[in-house]
Amino acid sequence: MRPIVHVTDRAMNKTEIEYAKELELRKKAGEILDWKYEPFSLKLAGKTYYKPDFLVVFPGHFEIHEVKGGFIREDAMVKLKVAAKMFPWFKFILAQKKKKQWIIKEVMS
Repeated sequence: MRPIVHVTDRAMNKTEIEYAKELELRKKAGEILDWKYEPFSLKLAGKTYYKPDFLVVFPGHFEIHEVKGGFIREDAMVKLKVAAKMFPWFKFILAQKKKKQWIIKEVMS
């Protein structure tokens, strides 16, 4: 059975839709409690914000999952690392789709 992903008022790109389907499968399997797409923005400095792709809810903690295709812009990676340093109570995960496979890495500040 294929999971159905309901896109919110902000449209997901193709890679984000694929990842949302993965998260929905994990939710149905009981691995995670829930997930939300772009639920908030984190203020990094002045007028600089980082909007996480996904908030993933586990029984004892929250994770921020950033989803990218084969290419990651340098400024996006800098924001992700700064956010990981400024908000240490979240675990930051980079999920990158390469050659039809997910590469999952924890982001360290």
